[in-house]
Amino acid sequence: MLAYLDRQPNPNPNSPVIAGDGTVISTGTETDPSITTASSDFGGIIVAVPAAVLDPKTTAEVASFIRLAATRNLAVAPRGNGHSVWGQALSKDGLVLNMRSLDSKMELISSPNNQFLADVSGGALWEEVLEWSVKNYNMAPVSWTDYLGLTVGGTLSNGGVSGQAYRYGPQIMNVVQMEVVTGDGECQLCSKFESSDLFHAVLGGLGQFGVITRARIPLQPAPRMVRWIRVVYDKFEEYSADAERVANRTEPFDFDYVEGFAFVNSDDPVNGRPSVPIQRGSSFDSGLIPAEAGQVLYCLEVAVHYNHWRDDKVDERVSEMLGRLKYVRGLEFRDDVNYVDFLSRVKHVEKEAQANGSWTTPHPWLNLFVSASDIVDFDRNVFKRILQNGIGGPMLVYPMIRSKWDPRMSVALPKSEIFYLVALLRFPKPYPAGPPLEEILAQNRQIVEVCRSNGYDFKLYLPHYETEADWAEHFGDGWQRFVEMKAKYDPMAVLAPGQKIFSRSGPSQLL
Repeated sequence: MLAYLDRQPNPNPNSPVIAGDGTVISTGTETDPSITTASSDFGGIIVAVPAAVLDPKTTAEVASFIRLAATRNLAVAPRGNGHSVWGQALSKDGLVLNMRSLDSKMELISSPNNQFLADVSGGALWEEVLEWSVKNYNMAPVSWTDYLGLTVGGTLSNGGVSGQAYRYGPQIMNVVQMEVVTGDGECQLCSKFESSDLFHAVLGGLGQFGVITRARIPLQPAPRMVRWIRVVYDKFEEYSADAERVANRTEPFDFDYVEGFAFVNSDDPVNGRPSVPIQRGSSFDSGLIPAEAGQVLYCLEVAVHYNHWRDDKVDERVSEMLGRLKYVRGLEFRDDVNYVDFLSRVKHVEKEAQANGSWTTPHPWLNLFVSASDIVDFDRNVFKRILQNGIGGPMLVYPMIRSKWDPRMSVALPKSEIFYLVALLRFPKPYPAGPPLEEILAQNRQIVEVCRSNGYDFKLYLPHYETEADWAEHFGDGWQRFVEMKAKYDPMAVLAPGQKIFSRSGPSQLL
């Protein structure tokens, strides 16, 4: 049995917190800006007011605060840039660690095998890592997320996926060492070769085993330019066949990035055809769409890195690669952009959303991994029926390769070698201009139920469940190991209470 100690609520969560050195930490009130910010997240669905928000500057302070929490019967939630959706970074009546306050120093390290590494804070944003590594050394990590306003520790605790994952694996496959503070307040260095069980458990571990305070990320020479391309399909079967064919090829001159999305066959500027062209001012010729096309169309988005047109023969490479694909001829969109600008492409979406108010509305996003063997049926039941009018934001759907993920890590995946990320990234207009939140949440539940009732091989990515039983089902065969790692590295269930995986009120009933 996993015997968590009985936890009683903090008798007075608004009382001052005394640090180990005797320092009094003010807890503030709900009207304090730091408390207000830490009480919600990007999702805007859950509100949980903490007792205090702490600003650790060093790993030692993180460790001190975690030990302090254990003595005060408080839970601790590390918070990066607050982009969780279901309150995962919140800590009701507990402590929130502002990871952005950590020392932001970045350092270039050369490993014994002459590999260059970026030694960075767990609270650093990926956009900061990109700017630092390219500007100073003309190098960069190889695996990214679409949105770079996320912290290193945050994405490593979840997975970190984008269009490079099919080739290089997710971000959790592209880190060689981490500095982690476990739930008992101990600081440990871990890697594949040192404390490897902690290393693999923390990667994708949803913050349950330790707080990532620093990480070493491999770097490679950064290209100067990117040929960014989108092509359109009217049949999902042809789209998915091409996407999988591209993702399965790993020859040196194949695409460096592969993503894709579904969109509505309409003139809706957010959900429809106008969302496809890359260059501003470009138009989508709807007359090229076959007459038999349905309400939903599909876009394969790919990119090729290069340095010089003449040297890299980028035009010939692109023509040869596109020639293999079965998209609707004439519906091609492309642009040549700076490498940093390409990786930062979602930044303009953030600015537009902030301008129109949808950045501050609730974001009931749903992220799924769906097996390739079920994705055509998923398209038929979900994209073509439930979501045929769009969602007010991107409907991403693109393949990944299971063998690019280490099974020792904590992320739960479908069993199929090829599976798809389905990311429903809603930016609803404020109600009543947009649908009420409960209506959107009901639609998300309907989609998950479609997956369950049809027996799809699927998993939630960035998961949210309410009970240990649901979490046990989510992790499947990996649940027992997950519980064992929790007992070893956070036996009092101090860390990341917002995930709602482990109860702090008594022993697990599932072993």
